[in-house]
Amino acid sequence: MGPGENDERPGETGPDDGFRAAGGPPPGAEPAEHASPADPPPAVGAPDAVASPAEEPVGVTNGTSAHGAARNGGGSAAALWSAPDWDPTAPDPHPAASPVPVGTAAVGPAAPTAPAAPAAPGASPSGWEGPPSAPPRRTHRWGLGAYIVVEVIFLGTSLLISWLLATDGPPAASSLAIALAAPTVLTAATALLITRLRGNGPIADLGLTPTWRDVGLGVAFGVGGLVVTIPASVLFVAIVGEDATSAVGAVFGDVSASVPWAIAVFLIVVFVAPLCEEIVYRGLLWGGVERLAGPKVAFGVSTLLFALAHFEFTRTPLLLVVALPIAIARYYTGRLTASVVAHQINNLLPGVVLLLGLLGIAPLG
Repeated sequence: MGPGENDERPGETGPDDGFRAAGGPPPGAEPAEHASPADPPPAVGAPDAVASPAEEPVGVTNGTSAHGAARNGGGSAAALWSAPDWDPTAPDPHPAASPVPVGTAAVGPAAPTAPAAPAAPGASPSGWEGPPSAPPRRTHRWGLGAYIVVEVIFLGTSLLISWLLATDGPPAASSLAIALAAPTVLTAATALLITRLRGNGPIADLGLTPTWRDVGLGVAFGVGGLVVTIPASVLFVAIVGEDATSAVGAVFGDVSASVPWAIAVFLIVVFVAPLCEEIVYRGLLWGGVERLAGPKVAFGVSTLLFALAHFEFTRTPLLLVVALPIAIARYYTGRLTASVVAHQINNLLPGVVLLLGLLGIAPLG
């Protein structure tokens, strides 16, 4: 080996280093056994020999490629950081399925749809029907026959109780209170049962809904009725004389009672009897006549029969005057609460007089 043949000059590489750097044998060297003479030598600075399909895919780091040869220990740093063989503008050889952008319909034939069903009659065009409407209230099915039934019950019960409680001496206050309340309460209960069986019930058909408005109107009609009935009563007594006394006053004239029974009679006359009478006359009777002939006829018929049903024929004209404000309250409001309150106010003064008479404070005659 001559001097300098194998000496490395500064800046030059040895044969082996050139092979590693250039990716091939040094100039003048024999090609590798597996290389074909027809294969062109790789370019200087190019990556190592083209990897076989079995090698792992190219890994991209900062725009460069790293081949499987580096993993196997072949090649040098210059080969690993040579010019990139990945073009970012080249099409992807294995494109993934492109997702459909949000809000964009997929391209393709539209699926067949069934024809829309016809809208129901009265339905909203948008398909929203809204809250269900309340079913219409049906008309009650009782007539004048219902009033006749309850009137027969009232008369029969009154005669039966009078016969059972009859005594040789003056009646007791307790017996009179029972005789006064029992027929009226039983008759009203029968009327309520008829409205349930032949109608929509007492609340719907009779308007038994105590509201503050109806109570206020009842007070107004009741007080207004007193303004009319008190002068009419004074005039009636002046004309008729002794026969002007009411039936209740005549029955309780010679009776004295303890405080509890006197209060019980007061409550019956002022609160219980007006409620029951209104249920029968301006409730059941009014509804039966109104169904046949309208509210105006019901106003006149109920007022007349109310005056006659007390069986005080001498006082019938005065009872007609008393009944008019009560009937007006029923006609004006269309409900029973106002007429009940007006009737109770009308009975307030007679009830106070009866209470004082039973306690012996004031005479009833």
